[in-house]
Amino acid sequence: MSERIVETRSGKLRVLQDRQTVSTFGRDRVAEAIAAGRDSPPKASGRPSPKPDWIRAKMPAGEVFFDLRKRVAELGLHTVCESASCPNIGECWNRRSLTIMILGGTCTRSCQFCDVPTGRPLPPDDDEPRRVAQILAELNLRHTVITCVDRDDLGDGGAAHWAATIRAVKAAAPDLVLEVLTGDFKGDTGAVDVVLAAGPDVFAHNLETVPRLSRQVRVQASYARSYAILRHAKSRGAIVKTGLMLGLGEEIDEIRQVMRETREIGVDILTLGQYLRPSLGHLEVARFATPEEFATLRIEALAMGFPHVESGPMVRSSYHADGQRDIVRELAKRRAAAD
Repeated sequence: MSERIVETRSGKLRVLQDRQTVSTFGRDRVAEAIAAGRDSPPKASGRPSPKPDWIRAKMPAGEVFFDLRKRVAELGLHTVCESASCPNIGECWNRRSLTIMILGGTCTRSCQFCDVPTGRPLPPDDDEPRRVAQILAELNLRHTVITCVDRDDLGDGGAAHWAATIRAVKAAAPDLVLEVLTGDFKGDTGAVDVVLAAGPDVFAHNLETVPRLSRQVRVQASYARSYAILRHAKSRGAIVKTGLMLGLGEEIDEIRQVMRETREIGVDILTLGQYLRPSLGHLEVARFATPEEFATLRIEALAMGFPHVESGPMVRSSYHADGQRDIVRELAKRRAAAD
């Protein structure tokens, strides 16, 4: 039985490469180990508080999952699904829905919620755009998300590499609706223009939390800078998306205020999901918001005028993004009609 090792901040994620479900420790304990980025199931001592019944991840298993895993490895690509220990990897990959992470597997920032490794990254791989385009063309997807590590070591924050990747994907898969989830480029709106000029269908940048907690959660990021990036992208005619996590210590009214402000900016698509602690070395979960709270926030966000809202405990920025193709197409039509 072969296996592939993927670096995460909390440890090394060991993923088995055969096509049979692993049962050595039981399905639930293996799934928990994979989602937490550990080599083996957690020991009884020092475990986090039990999760509520509505927090459940699907076990990574099945032929489609392992075929996709193999192809990602063959092409030497990174995915945020693996590097950030996303709990939805089993569900999404069995739909052939994955989120490629470009510009390497090491981030220059140290956000306290994220499991992507922090350090000094290698120079950008000039061949990466071609390989990203190759796998996305092979998968024949209708909609996909590409994200990145933050590259504060690069003068343009990786904008030129972003543009090369977008152009390569558009050439290889012209019918694909492409969403790009970028960092804040340290507030450089010129870098945003470079990305937008390559023609992504959706420009996304996540706020992650409320202003009061931003410094603690995102460390090197700035709320004013993030707002400026979103506002600039909207001013350039982009379809704009952002996301927030619940469970970091925010008050619901703070979430509502951010919702109002982002809608005033013109954000089109909003995601709301539960923060899940990748390891004991990350920020603690302050509380688990209930499915009913997420449902209520979705109703309120739609009433504020957001054209589309994904809100639920297991929602992540790219979760079910493959089902957003039609709304993105409709938003693009409205934009074109208004021009």
